[in-house]
Amino acid sequence: MQCCVCKEKPATVHLTQIVGEKMQKLDLCEECAKAKGINDPTSFAMADLMLGLGASQELDPSAGAVEVKCARCGFSQADFKKSGRLGCPECYRTFAEGLAGLLKTMHKGVRHIGKAPEALRATRETVDRLKSLQKKLAKAIGEEDYETAAAVRDEIKSMTGAAPAKSR
Repeated sequence: MQCCVCKEKPATVHLTQIVGEKMQKLDLCEECAKAKGINDPTSFAMADLMLGLGASQELDPSAGAVEVKCARCGFSQADFKKSGRLGCPECYRTFAEGLAGLLKTMHKGVRHIGKAPEALRATRETVDRLKSLQKKLAKAIGEEDYETAAAVRDEIKSMTGAAPAKSR
């Protein structure tokens, strides 16, 4: 398992944070853990580590830097670092740059593709198989390969629950 921060060295420090019913895991190498101050658990926030917004990179409004805030809900990076959650859907656009890296370390990708319930997946596979068999049947009939056509027809009927036709 690689370090989530440097992505080069093997992770030897493993952090898990559970908030409500959600669990976040963070895997760090020894050097990155020391650099982020993991030796003192009170000195860091999990969201801060995951976003890569360590104390050295933190925006300091007094230094003239502009603090990024969501135009819709007013949520700031500091609010996200404190709670580990965003305020509204618009926050995803506002903080997109930092979130892309965070999501890549937490998930397989940065775009949600969803899941399908087992029954729906099975139904889709059956429908796809039936369409394939119907094409195969049409091709066999077009080529006048009636033996193959009869076998495919019987397979289609067995899938749909109809009794296969008897040979004459």
